[in-house]
Amino acid sequence: MSDETLLKFPCSVPIKMMGRADGVFTDTAVALVERHVGEVAEDSIQTSKSRNGNFLSVTVTIDAQSQEQLDNIYNDLSNHEDILVVL
Repeated sequence: MSDETLLKFPCSVPIKMMGRADGVFTDTAVALVERHVGEVAEDSIQTSKSRNGNFLSVTVTIDAQSQEQLDNIYNDLSNHEDILVVL
């Protein structure tokens, strides 16, 4: 695997997560990202419910510092039981 990336760091990166609309998913998703980047501004968080209201997508836009940081974020999100999809 190559260390090359198409991104030039630091850069703004939206991270989209989907899970069940259970009332705490947004807090869980944001907390997982904040472990890696520190506190995220409220205006960097967007949410959207599914048509039937069963699922919720949360997009957190971060200022990524490195590919390693992004990889660590995606690994943590992908391994969390409440996160169904990470984009």
